[in-house]
Amino acid sequence: MHFLGLDIGTSSTKALVCDELGRIVADASVPHPIAQPQSGWSEQDPADWWRSTVQAIRTVLQMPAVRTEEIVSVGLSGQMHGSVLLGADAAPSGGRSDVLRPAILWNDQRTAGQCAAIESALGGRSAMVEAVANAALPGFTLPKLLWVREHEPDVWNRTRTVLLPKDFIGFRLTGVLATDVGDASGTLLFDVDRREWSPPMLDRFGIDADLLPPVFESARRIGTVSPWAAEQTGLRAAIPVAAGSGDNMTAAVGAGVAAPGLVLGVLGTSGVIYAHVNQPRKDLADPNAPGRLHTMAAATGPAGWCVTGCMLSAAGALDWCRRAIAPTSSFDELLGEAEAAPPGCEGLVFLPYLTGERCPYPDPVARGGWIGLTSRHTRGHLVRAVVEGVTFGMAQILDLARSLGIAVDAVRVNGGGNRSAFWRQLQADVYRCPIETTTTEDGGSALGAAILGAVAVGAFPSVAAACQHMIATNDAMAAEDSPDPRLRRAAEVYRSLYAELAPSFPSLAAIS
Repeated sequence: MHFLGLDIGTSSTKALVCDELGRIVADASVPHPIAQPQSGWSEQDPADWWRSTVQAIRTVLQMPAVRTEEIVSVGLSGQMHGSVLLGADAAPSGGRSDVLRPAILWNDQRTAGQCAAIESALGGRSAMVEAVANAALPGFTLPKLLWVREHEPDVWNRTRTVLLPKDFIGFRLTGVLATDVGDASGTLLFDVDRREWSPPMLDRFGIDADLLPPVFESARRIGTVSPWAAEQTGLRAAIPVAAGSGDNMTAAVGAGVAAPGLVLGVLGTSGVIYAHVNQPRKDLADPNAPGRLHTMAAATGPAGWCVTGCMLSAAGALDWCRRAIAPTSSFDELLGEAEAAPPGCEGLVFLPYLTGERCPYPDPVARGGWIGLTSRHTRGHLVRAVVEGVTFGMAQILDLARSLGIAVDAVRVNGGGNRSAFWRQLQADVYRCPIETTTTEDGGSALGAAILGAVAVGAFPSVAAACQHMIATNDAMAAEDSPDPRLRRAAEVYRSLYAELAPSFPSLAAIS
C-alpha cells in the first residue's frame, strides 16, 4: 500500500508518496506565485494552488517507484489561516463565481486594527485567550474576514463559504466542504477546548455559522476523489481523502511527535516550537503577557492538543547573514567558521528580529542586530552570534511552554538549519534536553498528511500507532554535562536586550 500526502505551502505545493513503513517512495514540489499588492499585504490565487497540486501529483505518479493503483488514500496539509471566500455558485471544478477574491495569507499584516478591535470587544487579551485559546494576531482568519467586510462589502455580501487553503484543495478533490480541528483552531472562531465552532464568537462578530464548513478530526475521511478530480490529477476515482490539518500539526505527525513529552523544533525560514499535550494548556501564566503561545487541537485525535510558538526569523536569519556579508560562501563553510569561534562569541550577541517578532515578543517593529561588536570579532564570530541568537530565541519559547507545566523530554528537530550537527549540539546545550532527528526528516508536513490518510483508511488504529510504526529516529544528541559558562552568560544578556532596546524600535522603524 502507498499513501499520498499533499502540502499546500506558501511558496510551493509538495506531493509525497510513502509506504506503510514510512519510507518515502517519491516526492515532488511545484512552485506557485505570491502577490504583494501593497506593502505588508500577502495574497495568492487559490487556482494557483490547484494548478500546482495537479502538476505535483502528476509528477509523482510518473516516477518509476509509484504505481497509481497502489495509492489507497490522500491526506491534506497546508499553510494555515488563509481566507478562501467562495460564492453561491462555487463548484469543485471551478468557475467565474468560484473564488471571489485572492486569499489573504497568514503573513499578511493589514489587519492590526481589526485585531485590536476584536480583543477590545472581548475585554482584553486574557479574555480573548480564555475564549479561543489564542490572541488576536494579524495572521489569523477572523481579522481577515472583518477586513473584507469593512473594505470590500460587495465581496463579503456574495460570500457563501469560507475555507482554509488545504480545505480548498480538499473541495476540488472531493466536492466536499470540510475542515479539520487543527486548522479551525487558527481562525479565532473555534472553541479549542470543545473542538467545535464557537457560537459566542460567531454571534459577537456577526459571522453566519453557515459560512463555515463542518469540522472533522484530522485522520477522519471527508470524502473520496471525484471522477472530475481523478481526470485532472491522474489519481483513481473513489480514493478516500482525509481531512488532514495545518502545516504545523502535520509536521509534528511527520516527525512522530504524538505523545506528551515530545516537542518539535523547526529551524526553517521561521522557527517553531510545538509541544504535544493531552489537555488544552492556555498561555495565561503571566497576566501581563498572555497569549504569546498558541493553543490548538492536534492532529492526533480527540484527546490531543498542541502548544506552539513561532519566532519569525530562524534559519532565515542565517540566510540573510550569508547574503549580507558572505554571498559567495556556502552555508557549510560559514557554519564551520561559526563552530571554530568560541561559545558566547567573546561578548557578541545577535538579535534575530529581522522581520519583527511574534514569540516571545509580539512586536511587528522589533529590529535585529549585533550587539557588542569590537575590532577583534571575525566573520566566524558574526555567524556564530546569529546561530546562538536564534537558538536563544527558540529556548525562550521552549521555556514558556515549560512555564505552563509542559514536560520536555526531548526535542525532535527538522528544517534546513537542523542539518548542521553543530547547530543541533548547540540546541541540546541551550535547551538542556536531548535533540533527535528522524530518518525521514525531509518528509515534513507532506509525510504527516500521508500518515493521516493511512489512518483514515484503517491501515493503523490511531495516529500515535501509525507514528510508532512509520517514524524511526537516529541516535539522539545529548547536552554536554557541563555546558560552557560563556554560553549561559551570553543567553542571559540576550534575554535582557529586548526590554532595553524596545523603546527605540518604533523610532528606528519610522526611518525610511
